[in-house]
Amino acid sequence: MKDTEKKNAPTFDDDKLHISKSVFQTSKEMHDKADEEARLRHDEAQRKYNEQQKKAAEAREKRLNDERLELLKLKTGVITESETIREEKPEQIKQPLLKRIGNFFYLNKWWLGIACVLVFIGGLLVYNYASRPRPDMIVLMIGMNQELGEQSELQDYLSQFTPDNNKNGKKFTSLYYIPYTGVEKDDFVNSVPQKLTAELQNSDSVIVIANKDIGSVVTPEETFVDLSEMYPDNPHIDKYKFMLKDTDFAEKVGVSDSVVSSDWFIAIRKPQKLIYSKQEDMQKTYDRDLAAFDAIIKDLS
Repeated sequence: MKDTEKKNAPTFDDDKLHISKSVFQTSKEMHDKADEEARLRHDEAQRKYNEQQKKAAEAREKRLNDERLELLKLKTGVITESETIREEKPEQIKQPLLKRIGNFFYLNKWWLGIACVLVFIGGLLVYNYASRPRPDMIVLMIGMNQELGEQSELQDYLSQFTPDNNKNGKKFTSLYYIPYTGVEKDDFVNSVPQKLTAELQNSDSVIVIANKDIGSVVTPEETFVDLSEMYPDNPHIDKYKFMLKDTDFAEKVGVSDSVVSSDWFIAIRKPQKLIYSKQEDMQKTYDRDLAAFDAIIKDLS
């Protein structure tokens, strides 16, 4: 019975288990051996590298010592020429043309970018200057009156009286509005003093539309022509001023009568030497614009 049970009992393949274990063990041993061989190769390579570095350092030190000794001999006059110490000229590598061009653009890209921006801005300024309309006449409006200076048809009204001075087939008067208030703080914010100096000290314009506040900027008898001599019988003339209040000026420039108060007038400047212009230049502007001024006075009288 026992033999039968022993015969029929399940068996475990101990030999197979032992063989499997041997395979894993063998694989581990092979890996360890390979790691050891790799370590030995690395150590050998490092040893050779260290030896080469040591030999190179020794050779370099020997060469430097030889050069120092040779230099000492040269300085003390023991020898006049050295075979060891020679001037080493850097080898110049010639690059292809396209490569040199590419390097130039790469090394100077920031400066080239700035230059391109400046050229672009300069081109815009030149274009704007060349394309903007050139006035046949310039009229100054001095005094705070935004509705009259910026929202009226004053510029169009003035343009109809000017001849085609620049011979471009069009009649165009440019109105330079300077909002002078006489209040120093407000005028400074709007750069009014600079504008007044720039315009009143050059000869580009002689006709002025202004109010009483201009009396604190210029002396009328020194600045303006005496209109009473030119128009002795005109009721709107007050010495140097042609008063605009009781004329149809407001209607013709498209504003209500209340916009043009009783102190607004039109005048013409005397030719004289200025900071930025000669008297001869201002005389030319005066002679050119006098006919337009006369036409405006007659139209409003």
